[in-house]
Amino acid sequence: MNPQDATFVHIEDGNNPMHIGSMVVFEGPAPKYGDLVRMVASKLPLVPRYRQKVREVPFGLGRPVWVDDPNFQILYHIRRTAVPEPGGNEELRNLAGRVYAQNLDRSKPLWELWIVEGLEEGRWAMISKVHHCMVDGVSATDLLSVIMDTSPDPVPTPHVPWSPGREPSPVHLLLDTLADTIVSPIERIRGLPALARTPIPLGIGLNDLRNIVSSVSHWTQPAASSLNGAVGPHRRWSWANGTLADVKEIRATLGGTINDVVLAAITRGFRDLLLSRREEVEGRVVRTLVPVSVRSESEKGIYNNRVSGLFPGLPVGVEDPVERLQAIRAQMDGFKESNQAVAGDVLAQMGGFAPPMLLALGARLGTRFQQRVIQTVTTNVPGPQVPLYALGREMLYAFPYVPIGGTIRIGIAIFSYMGRLNYGVTADYDSNPDIDVLCQGIEAGVQELLGLARSQKATAVAEGEKADTRPARGARPAANGSGRKRAGSRVSPARSTRRRATREG
Repeated sequence: MNPQDATFVHIEDGNNPMHIGSMVVFEGPAPKYGDLVRMVASKLPLVPRYRQKVREVPFGLGRPVWVDDPNFQILYHIRRTAVPEPGGNEELRNLAGRVYAQNLDRSKPLWELWIVEGLEEGRWAMISKVHHCMVDGVSATDLLSVIMDTSPDPVPTPHVPWSPGREPSPVHLLLDTLADTIVSPIERIRGLPALARTPIPLGIGLNDLRNIVSSVSHWTQPAASSLNGAVGPHRRWSWANGTLADVKEIRATLGGTINDVVLAAITRGFRDLLLSRREEVEGRVVRTLVPVSVRSESEKGIYNNRVSGLFPGLPVGVEDPVERLQAIRAQMDGFKESNQAVAGDVLAQMGGFAPPMLLALGARLGTRFQQRVIQTVTTNVPGPQVPLYALGREMLYAFPYVPIGGTIRIGIAIFSYMGRLNYGVTADYDSNPDIDVLCQGIEAGVQELLGLARSQKATAVAEGEKADTRPARGARPAANGSGRKRAGSRVSPARSTRRRATREG
């Protein structure tokens, strides 16, 4: 297991389950349980990790390893439940919050699928959980695409027999770790001079690590206080709705990128939340970790973690929505120019040099240390823009789930699918009974910017039309009122007579 994947194993405890997931709603009717099990089983050869479990190296002398689970039973991982009919959004959110609060069984492959029946309009849902040590958000989207079909009538997948490999003994794991300790560092050290002189495959050299330090200056702004604190074992989970078309329309008129507009809407949500708590927002920010995928095209289909991070400050103290968008845009442009995201990935790769026990200790301290530097996580994952199906039922929409931990009490994930832009909001249950204020504020933030963009566009069009009809300075108005005579046009005798009379008078 690479260092970044291992980190998500080390930081997990009873109050910090480290799985990501999604809640997907399909058109009805719900399929039979056995049919769904057979469909998922037919896809497992494409994702071997789904039949592997995590084994710890004795005494913590090595990073955890993946081994085949000799007792793998798919019926344990696919579960069936229901909400009282007709189940609405509130019932579905409450159920998902309880499911996501439960840790995955570390003695088995780290994933679950919950089939939810009883939804209104005859629909059904699928709640997925996958441990973060298996995938990051981008590769999890690939997994979703693998499990789903792109046609309501897919070609049947041939059965592929599977037999687990022999599970290594603790002594075997220990010996492998000792061998890797001898061989691997030598290979890494051998490559260090070249790494220092030339860019690594990501396109950046070690000298660019200084760019991370350049972002510290804006960290001097005071941050909102109620968003940090102890996190309990229970979760609230809710969502906000949006569309890509609205965000693109805002971007086209007011500038920035899709991510900039999304972060500006989230800023409005946090501003509303803090004001509803009567917390001071003037001059304050909500500092967020924005994970950035640094997965290369050649790594597509490899299910592991390839993410780095940025740390913008969401300007909740700015009242004007356009100024908020401009402030976020300036920060994100600065990150791009400094290559900070890629430099952060260099640090993550350097984690491979740390002794495994030190890595584990650092990961645990990272979530237990009472920090107030970062208040939230916001991650935007582009999803498929073609319809997906499960057993012929079309996937209507999906909302993502992102874990929280340490002293970060709220996390937000954004997932796009078929023109929709859906926000999944995870929160500590006890400290955030008002999570819907945040969700409603995000939706209001998009509509606020959209209204301003349309107003600005309408004003520009009106001024342009007015300018087109205004004659140029010093020009004599044309007879046809268009600023010039039409070629070949004739002036009527009556007009000619009126003009002569006017000149003579």
